[in-house]
Amino acid sequence: MKKRFLLMLLTLALSTVLCACKDGKKGADSSDEKDSIVVGIQQDLDSLDPHLATAAGTKEVLFNVFEGLVKPDKNGNLIPAVASDFKISPDGDTYTFTLRGGVKFHNGEAVTAEDVKYSIERNAGIDGNEPLVSAFSIIQSVNIVDSSTVEIVLSEPDTELIGYLTVAIIPKDYENLATSPVGTGPFKFSSYTPGENIVIEKNNDYYGEMAYLSKVTFKVVTNSSAAILELQAGSIDIYPYMTMDEASQLGEDFDILYGNTNLVQGLFLNNAFKYFDDVRVRQAVYYALDRQAVLDMVAGGHGTIIGSCLYPGYGKYYNDLNDKYSKDIDKAKQLLKDAGYAEGFDFTVKVPSNYQVHMDTAMVIKEQLKAIGVTMNIEGIEWATWLSDIYQGRNYEATIIGFDANMAPKDMMRRYVSDNSKNMTNYNNSQYDQLYEMAIATVDDEKKIEYYHEMQEIIAEDAGSIFIADPAMLVAVSKDLEGYTFYPIYVQDMSKVRYVE
Repeated sequence: MKKRFLLMLLTLALSTVLCACKDGKKGADSSDEKDSIVVGIQQDLDSLDPHLATAAGTKEVLFNVFEGLVKPDKNGNLIPAVASDFKISPDGDTYTFTLRGGVKFHNGEAVTAEDVKYSIERNAGIDGNEPLVSAFSIIQSVNIVDSSTVEIVLSEPDTELIGYLTVAIIPKDYENLATSPVGTGPFKFSSYTPGENIVIEKNNDYYGEMAYLSKVTFKVVTNSSAAILELQAGSIDIYPYMTMDEASQLGEDFDILYGNTNLVQGLFLNNAFKYFDDVRVRQAVYYALDRQAVLDMVAGGHGTIIGSCLYPGYGKYYNDLNDKYSKDIDKAKQLLKDAGYAEGFDFTVKVPSNYQVHMDTAMVIKEQLKAIGVTMNIEGIEWATWLSDIYQGRNYEATIIGFDANMAPKDMMRRYVSDNSKNMTNYNNSQYDQLYEMAIATVDDEKKIEYYHEMQEIIAEDAGSIFIADPAMLVAVSKDLEGYTFYPIYVQDMSKVRYVE
């Protein structure tokens, strides 16, 4: 009884603090009213250096600060950024960029061809280090043609490299990226408190369309219950990646916007693990799932079911294989029997606990697998642990996560090449590997489409991973705001957000 009373007092105290925030400006200091907002994010940044950042949750924030030679628009097109124009040679081995005049870094220095050369070479490993972007390993040289023209010469043709040239352009030999990053984007870095927040401010020297807001604070809120309380109190203005249950708890102060996350969410199985090294077991798990029911339970039916290692945003390269594994319990049981597991088995799925959508997905799948005698134990883990133990160490049986990628299909497809460092599922198929090499080598786009479609069919047949959906992105946005924009990649673009007049 005493413990319950203390818990009531603690809850009341927290509510009082949060309500006090609501009496003032929503999400920001009252002095910044109608000029700044707070955006909730679900994980801390893994690096302020854009070339070293790995997590999608970091890249979506740094999108506001850094730009490449090109950048994506809301329709998935690559448009000029630091470069005003570019052309690719007919044989696909030379890229020539015309640099935009008048572009300045946030420290006031003009962007030069030397800065562009340095940024690309740093990522290509031309300085003698390992390439930071593996796709850049084929860059043979970066040549300054003149003060406004840079030429990138490849050792082999690659018409998809343009999708990677969104990589950030930074000042040559700048040594403080890890603590005081400098880019060219519509916002500039202000401050960073690890585990708490990163603050960015409007770049008044931006060459393009100016941001409306003067300041945006990205606040780390890893606990979904705390996020709901802060939204209700008005201390957070925007919160993405909500579940339907979370959204239903918000009142009339928020609009719930729906879009796709542009991720491949899956139940990713370690193909080297005892049970999942058998294709029949992996296929049985696939047949046991009702993926539409997952979307219905987690996101009120929103989202797009996928049966491929690409998501629909890749357009012509995407192969719609959604019907390949329709729910079939009898077939699933027979496959398990054929594999020697007629009585089922137990395994553990490790899920980053800061992503409620993945935790909720795990709960639904756990119930569905009971129908074939398979027990899935759910272990929620911290994001840093997921990165080190699973993504890098491959020490796991199964996980649920969503993968993002650059705007080049090979960026996603290479995750399943047998000797690729990012092949965390340990998938291995020599035909897949061979087709991948053919796809990236050809400059014939029709052939490239053909190869990628066939590769998607191969991995689906092998059930190399259990692809679930391009999840719905439910975003809570204060009714005081407008302009929130969905992109075909994983970003939070704050330059379009503004207060309603």
